[in-house]
Amino acid sequence: MISFLFIFIIMAYLFIIGWLSYGFDKVDDFKMQNLPSKTTFSVVIPFRNEAENLLKLLESISKLNYPKSMFEVILVDDDSEDNSVAILNKLISDRPFDCAQGDIQVIKNKRTSNSPKKDAITSAIKVSKYDWIVTTDADCILPQYWLDTFDECIQLNYSNCIVAPVTYHSKTSFLNRFQTLDFLSLQGATIGGFGIKKPFLCNGANFAYRKSEFKSVKGFEGNDTIASGDDVFLLEKFIKLDAKKVQYLKSRHAIVTTNATKTMTDLIQQRLRWASKTSQNTYWFTKAVGLIVFLGNFVCLGLLPAIYFNGITLKTAIALFVIKLSIDFLLLFKTVRFFKQETLLVSYVFSSFLYPIFNVCIAFLSFFTTYNWKGRRFAK
Repeated sequence: MISFLFIFIIMAYLFIIGWLSYGFDKVDDFKMQNLPSKTTFSVVIPFRNEAENLLKLLESISKLNYPKSMFEVILVDDDSEDNSVAILNKLISDRPFDCAQGDIQVIKNKRTSNSPKKDAITSAIKVSKYDWIVTTDADCILPQYWLDTFDECIQLNYSNCIVAPVTYHSKTSFLNRFQTLDFLSLQGATIGGFGIKKPFLCNGANFAYRKSEFKSVKGFEGNDTIASGDDVFLLEKFIKLDAKKVQYLKSRHAIVTTNATKTMTDLIQQRLRWASKTSQNTYWFTKAVGLIVFLGNFVCLGLLPAIYFNGITLKTAIALFVIKLSIDFLLLFKTVRFFKQETLLVSYVFSSFLYPIFNVCIAFLSFFTTYNWKGRRFAK
């Protein structure tokens, strides 16, 4: 009975990850055509206690190739307790942007809900000048042709919402490689979801949408009691509004890089935050994928006890683990190749033994504990 159950779960896992791998290839690489710039953007960046990251962020903004008169930057201070605002004001005054006065500004977050980040984005949208909103984070570095790529995508596809790629800065520590592989697997699933016409993931560090559509779906109304999820819940609303106008921008010119967590404790808190929004998601496909992935990892943990109690043969257990290892590698290989981070694969096998433990522990902890985010504690 146990043997049959384990085989069934791993076959379901094989199917879903294989389907996402197939979908990954169905999303065409976006080719830039050097079109004249037409779209105006409001770049929204919430921040809290980001003093150490703001210099790199502003440097990357100043290097954007897009015409400076065609975008504004709105940085939203979410009650920072460090000197982030002072640093920002000094950086802006010392290194003035080559654009009209007021095209970069710092505003205060106006709290109205249990979600500081959603409030920050809403606060910025209320004062934004342009219809296209692009969100990113304060610990990100933006690529030179970031807005150019969004602009051409909008011109060629008439989209209302665009999801774009994010990865971590490459570093040498095993903790960094482990979480980058995990993060890239989510990016691969994100792209794959779009390829099979079932988008279910996105990342607010690289997310664009029309302000008019944001207002049409009433912004974050309905999920503003949940601290996290400023991206996926909004994506779900845009899909319900018009799925054909939601697309993935598969372009290396659009890849935003951000920081991995520095400690295992921070990583656990981050993943607990991500897990907290899963139960609130109403899309059946998201729940199905999450359940199958959890069960697939749970089976991997159960293989040794099952062998010990003669619930499954050693040969079958090895076969099931190799099947999971192989299909995970297929999706991950496609993803690291797109992001040009193939060197991370040296840690793949070892990470594959640790990941089931990590995944199952996070899933269980998410039911019983709160999480910390930017110095605040939130319930699920």
